[in-house]
Formats: sequence, structure tokens, C-alpha cells
Amino acid sequence: MNKYGYRFSFGPWNIHEGADPFGPPVRPSVPFARKLETLKDLGFDAMQFHDDDAVPDLDNKTPAQIAAEAQAMRRLLADHGLVAEFVAPRLWEHPLTIDGAFTANDPKARAYAIERAKKCADIGREMGTNLMVLWLAREGTYLREAKDAVTATHRLLEAVNALLAYDSELRIAIEPKPNEPMDIAYIPTIGHALTIAFRADDPARVGTLVESAHAILAGLDPADEMAFALAFDKLWSVHLNDQNGLKFDQDRSFGSIDLRRAFNQVRVLDENRYWEKGVVGLDVKAIRTQPADLATKHLRNSLATFLRLVEVVRGLDRARIEELRAARDYEELDWLILSALMG
Repeated sequence: MNKYGYRFSFGPWNIHEGADPFGPPVRPSVPFARKLETLKDLGFDAMQFHDDDAVPDLDNKTPAQIAAEAQAMRRLLADHGLVAEFVAPRLWEHPLTIDGAFTANDPKARAYAIERAKKCADIGREMGTNLMVLWLAREGTYLREAKDAVTATHRLLEAVNALLAYDSELRIAIEPKPNEPMDIAYIPTIGHALTIAFRADDPARVGTLVESAHAILAGLDPADEMAFALAFDKLWSVHLNDQNGLKFDQDRSFGSIDLRRAFNQVRVLDENRYWEKGVVGLDVKAIRTQPADLATKHLRNSLATFLRLVEVVRGLDRARIEELRAARDYEELDWLILSALMG
């Protein structure tokens, strides 16, 4: 843990081969063990997991096999001085979930999604974490007439309730995104996610995860989305990154596009003592042009940027800020922040 008290995580998908929708991989695959070593070497404390990152091919394994492999992964993490931050069900790649998972029109697809998510909860329990992240990747439509949106919303709530009933210690963090891979998503913002959380059978066990790029894609400021969730003590995880405009989800290094936007995310987190509430997760990917032996600098840079911005936030003249707010001298406040960021 660093001197500020923050803990950091990233997922194995953040060290990747560089493939995109228009081209093949440009870097060789990195063995999982090496990813763990990189995580520790760069000063991270925890790893994020999809269920099949921890237990590959889990749909074809027995409960006993799943438990044994999850326990083995927990031991591997411990050997490196690491823990699992969360486990998330990968519900968007199976042939049954082409038309959605919890909101699919096909009842067989919905049943599969519930059972897969229950297996994910089992994996998390064996790995020592009760936090499940739900990125509802295919819960939406390519055209509005394809599904009944009211029914789909109720199905999402029913799925959350089924998971809460399955595991009495499970905590669920809903991660919204407005589009991609689905064209129209049913849970595009933190406000939508919080509505599901507060209507759940046990609202105390349902919160949210804010990803910077997802908020930007919705035309919103990530700091405001974080603040909204923090106001209700519902910000349980974050995925920090950056985004160059309203296009595909880029997962650029944190602060690399808009440093002030990054500053405000750190400011909101730090002023609300987020280091006591959750882990700072990074969801950043090396740009495609990065050579294989240099393809972890995006992680190093993002963590360093966060910590440097913590220093900036804690170095602000609070009394002066309050004076400028009272005087409504926002131009001078603007200059105070710009001066701090420029050093």
C-alpha cells in the first residue's frame, strides 16, 4: 500500500495482444503468471477477474472442479501477496447470449445467464471476495422494437434479486455503459444503476462501479457520476481510464487525454475518503503501436498520474477556494486549479 492509503487493481485483459475490430494481434500473449508478477512489480495490490479468468471453460466443469480451481487461483494470488478485488460473470460471449443475457427474449438464454452468474458467485466466494461486478454488456438492443424495455428492466431486477437470494453475503456492483457492444443499453448511467440498486430486495448489497470512459461515452463527466454514487455510499469500485471523444471505448491511460477531467475524478474520490471505501481499479490498455516489451507502461503511467493528482488535490489552498466560491469569482478559481495542474 502506498503512503496515501490507496489500493490499486487491474485485470488480466489490461495486458493484451493489441487486436482491434480492424486488425489482428500485434503482440504475443503474456502468460497469466507473468501478469501477476507485473501487477506486483508495478505497485498494485489486487487483480480484477472475469469468472473464466479464474476458472477457464467453467461451463464444462463440475461444481467441485470449479471450487478446486478457484481455490488454487486464490493460493496463487496469495503467493504473490495479492488478492482478488472482484469476480464478474462473462455473459456476453456465449452463443446463447447473442440477444442478451438477463434480458434475452429466449427463456433458455435467461436461465443460462442466471446459472452462469451463480457459478461466478461461487468462484468469488472461494477466492475470498464477495464483490461481483455486473457489466451488462448485451442487456439492450440493436433496435428498440426488438424487446419490450419495461419487461427487460424488470428482468434485470429479477436477476439481481436471484443472485442476492443465492448468496446471502454477495455484494453486487453494477457497471453502466451507454452502448457497445449493444447499440442501445438499458443501464447507461449511474442513475439507472442506482435505481436498480434501491429497488433490489436487499439494497444494502447492491452498489455501482463507475468507469471513466463509459461516463464520457454517455456525454457525462465521470467525476459527477462518481459523486452521485458517493452521495448514497454506493460507489464500490471504479475503472479509471480516459477517452478521446464520443467513439468506441478506448481505455486510454488515465489522464492522458484530459488531465483536468482526471484531476476532478481524483478530487472527488479523495475528498470523500474513497481509500477507506474501495479499490482504485484501472481499466487501461496499451495503444496498438506499443512494442511487446513496452506494453505495460500504460499501467505504470496511470497509477503514477493518480498518485500525482492526489498530491495536487491535497496541496490545494482550501481556505482560498472557499473565499472564491463565496465571492463567485470562478475565473480566479479556474486559474487556481490551472496553476496547480501546471505546477
